[in-house]
Amino acid sequence: MEVVLHSVLKDGQERNYETAHAEVPEGLRVSLLRSGIRDWTIWRSGRHLFHLVECEDFAAAMSQLEVDPVNERWQEFMAQLVDHFEVTGDGYEAMALLRVWKLRTQAGSSVHPVLERDR
Repeated sequence: MEVVLHSVLKDGQERNYETAHAEVPEGLRVSLLRSGIRDWTIWRSGRHLFHLVECEDFAAAMSQLEVDPVNERWQEFMAQLVDHFEVTGDGYEAMALLRVWKLRTQAGSSVHPVLERDR
């Protein structure tokens, strides 16, 4: 599964955040993999961060990380840099952004009606 998250940095923390992620601790990488996270990619636009998390079960991975001492230390450090994660409610599922569209899911489908008029 792929889960996309949106977080916002504290004002002026862009460079510090990038520096911290230039080389995350080996123990954190091990903890992420152990929790079932296969990959985690982060993009930044100004203070806004967009995370693509690839895993089997996001809620289970986050539950495991929540009690992992290495991750707890990392999150304490990140709290100095990250203002908040955008959420829509309670629980880990509420952290995920809603997917609106994906090209691959429409591959091979007919031409969109609006475009059909221009043919």
